[in-house]
Amino acid sequence: MGGVNTAGVRAEAEVRARVDGRGGTVLPVLESRGPIALRRTRGSGATAHVTLVGAMSGPHGGDHFTLRADVGAGARLRVGSAAATLALPGQHGGQARQDVRITVAAGGELHWLPEPLVSVAGSELAVHTRVDLEPGAWLVLREELVLGRTGEESGRLTSRLTVCVDGRPVLDQELDCGPGARGGWDGPAVLGGHRAVGQLAICDPEFAAKPVAPGVPAKGLAVLPLTGPAVLVSAVAPDALRLRRLLDRAPASFAPASPASA
Repeated sequence: MGGVNTAGVRAEAEVRARVDGRGGTVLPVLESRGPIALRRTRGSGATAHVTLVGAMSGPHGGDHFTLRADVGAGARLRVGSAAATLALPGQHGGQARQDVRITVAAGGELHWLPEPLVSVAGSELAVHTRVDLEPGAWLVLREELVLGRTGEESGRLTSRLTVCVDGRPVLDQELDCGPGARGGWDGPAVLGGHRAVGQLAICDPEFAAKPVAPGVPAKGLAVLPLTGPAVLVSAVAPDALRLRRLLDRAPASFAPASPASA
């Protein structure tokens, strides 16, 4: 992959969620700098809601964005974004990076639900999302990748997702696609010609007593139970709208595993 351009923008954002002692969640840290802006929005019940707003376009070639979320014991946080993120070539070109670092303590709950990431023609972006969970933590994490805007080719996009529970990895996978990626990424074993790909990682302590069975509940949608206890939902679709529909319907399709397969 191309070299990182030192002329790019460096931006960081961090949110910390803690219980407030009255059945709710407070945000003692909500900081953002550069083109990333975090805004607290109206929540419901005990859950704090935060929206990621792009103050500028990007990431462009050479940019390096870092996002951090830390959820304390018993706190509940939901993070979304105001619009899709566009990975753009930028004036100077080069590879852009986006690092997401998430920690959730025992009894904490995080819903990480950003809008899609669109890889624009000519761009080059590497994304690494790492999640560290304590035993007894809840997580719902959605990732949606769209290869190119309507009528254009994709840029180079590499996305790695690592989920650890109690320090032990339960998921560590990488998708590399677009110009310059190793051959086969668009073949039947990976994307099969589709332009949108996504995944839903769900960690739920209840899965220990009620494990989910593997399955293919719809065309382009697959459910894979993981240790942890956790479930990975993977989907491919022709476009972002149909991808979202597949991922949204997945949890309702979970079937209990039989005693033999549990």
